[in-house]
Amino acid sequence: MLVIVAPGQGSQSPGFLTPWVADPVFAARMRWLSAVAGMDLIHYGTEADAETIRDTAVAQPLLVASGLVAALELFPHPADAFGRIGAVAGHSVGELTAAAGARAITAEQAMVLVRERGRAMAEAAARRETSMTAVLGGDRDEVLAALERHGLTPANDNGPGQIVAAGTREQLDALAAEPPTRARLIPLQVAGAFHTEHMAPAVDVLEDLSRAVSTHDPRTPLISNRDGQVVHDGQDVVRRIVSQVANPVRWDLCLETMRDLGVTGILEVPPAGTLTGIAKRALKGVETFALKTPDQLEEARAFCERHGTPSTLDTNPTWRLVVAPAKGTFRASDACPEGGLIAARAPIGEIESLRDRTAVTAPHGGTVVEWLVEDGDLVAPGQPLLRLHPEGVPA
Repeated sequence: MLVIVAPGQGSQSPGFLTPWVADPVFAARMRWLSAVAGMDLIHYGTEADAETIRDTAVAQPLLVASGLVAALELFPHPADAFGRIGAVAGHSVGELTAAAGARAITAEQAMVLVRERGRAMAEAAARRETSMTAVLGGDRDEVLAALERHGLTPANDNGPGQIVAAGTREQLDALAAEPPTRARLIPLQVAGAFHTEHMAPAVDVLEDLSRAVSTHDPRTPLISNRDGQVVHDGQDVVRRIVSQVANPVRWDLCLETMRDLGVTGILEVPPAGTLTGIAKRALKGVETFALKTPDQLEEARAFCERHGTPSTLDTNPTWRLVVAPAKGTFRASDACPEGGLIAARAPIGEIESLRDRTAVTAPHGGTVVEWLVEDGDLVAPGQPLLRLHPEGVPA
């Protein structure tokens, strides 16, 4: 099974787009997304220095556009992608890349959202001097206790041995003066304490903007940063992207979900390397591919062919599916018999796992056409549970 992942802020480097824009089709697509974003992304990806592209308002649109256009190079016909990709995920701002790739939102909507996200987060970061520090190694419980003691947030939990602390400069200096045992601290070149309470003003901006975004249910299972759950409701995808700005990225839980799905290959779109590096440590035996330059495209397509399996989701627009957000034992609600009507957001059951119990709701109101699992069945993340005929759609 193939999972495509998109990196987040900090993965960019000066000139990383230079070999890509030699392709006139790639360059034309970047110019189009530049027009939507209102900035010259080709300039930033080829000529700008490290300090310039460190700016949140620049880095975020640059990353999303680069990932989306590179994905089109990898899958020139998007329908081919849905026949190969088992799931998608993006780290932090990369989740916008993943959402557009899964067709929950359009590329243009993603660029408007990321443009405003970058601006709002940059403005929030300017209110007080904040930053982030990677904490590598050490005992997990001791690391988390040290962060709590200093008032810091574990803003990115990237898997075994890698937690990113975020907070004020004073809090980070205190952590550096008293680091956890056997842990190595690396200050990150970012402009603020992302995914913490310091970004709350940006959430308000995006919440207002997101009300105008039309969505579709993803064509490919999308793994959410918030909790590692598979999301199959377009509106919920956007809600999570908005709230994620001020909440920690749980990439560790995304990796667990990939393992539960049975991933065999992970391909990272440009600027690649960060997420495949994490996967090599956390998912032993899973093959990875960091797509960095266009001369790797043929090899990357062969990688996708080798690991690809069709999406499990039924994309017939007449029907809607309710899918399992996580792995576990499904317990069905008695209030949802076949042929019965259910309201939007009505509970259809819950999934029990060793970690917790997750409620499952129907994103759309309508008629229960067919149950695809039975009470007590063991289900996988993204597995269809229920087929629904939405209200207002003719039979």
